Amino acid sequence: MNQTVGSEDFAMNVATELPYLRRYARALTGSQTSGDNYAVATLEAILEDPMLAKSGKSTRVTLFGVFHAIWNSSGAPVAAEEAGIEARAQAHLSRLTPNTREALLLSTIEEFSFEQIGEIMKIGTAEAEEFVRIAQRELAESVTGRVMIIEDEAIIAMDLQSIVSEMGHAVTGVARTRDEAVALGKAERPDLIFADIQLADNSSGIDAVNDLLEILGDVPVIFITAYPERLLTGEKAEPAFLITKPYSEEQVRLAASQAMFFSSTETLRH
Repeated sequence: MNQTVGSEDFAMNVATELPYLRRYARALTGSQTSGDNYAVATLEAILEDPMLAKSGKSTRVTLFGVFHAIWNSSGAPVAAEEAGIEARAQAHLSRLTPNTREALLLSTIEEFSFEQIGEIMKIGTAEAEEFVRIAQRELAESVTGRVMIIEDEAIIAMDLQSIVSEMGHAVTGVARTRDEAVALGKAERPDLIFADIQLADNSSGIDAVNDLLEILGDVPVIFITAYPERLLTGEKAEPAFLITKPYSEEQVRLAASQAMFFSSTETLRH
């Protein structure tokens, strides 16, 4: 069924997909501000050119396709005025094979097929698959470090420990509550934090992370939640890295590599 920009169905579909486009944009740029700027530019482009909504593709593929047209034309993954982690990310990104990380994020985090990735990125299906393989290898080889896990479900915590350990990271420990998380973070500074939202004593994983960041400074954080739309509202500061439950091993691997890739490498083992 053809949809137009002004149609109610198209507007509803865009509203449904927008949190995921914003999640993708943040993961791609490593910055909430830069990611949201690209998402806004995407919506503006669709409003200015109604023909984009008549491509015959799904709203989701159309939305991400317009995003990529803007992304490719900008030539700058991170805004020039960004500093700290975002600025260091710009230098790191230049070492990756062009377009491979985009393909990997589309495949693993957003779960597009290789055919859909090809449509979004304007490349062939085989090329999309090859891009994903290259990015997996390059990101896995980028950096390793110390990982802290804030998770009250024992099975999930063990699973996360196993995955990140197999990647070559050292796990500093597992915290089940906000207080345990702060104590663990003080005892051994992590290079990366995995954090569930709801903890064992009904404390908040978000509060635990905020406490830790006040103490530790810039440390990349990956939040894990069954309800990503509750965090991706655009109303307040949001995580650049977010995994949706139930997650796959590949999603955890990608998120960890992405977050490490965007973090400072001063304390990481190469």
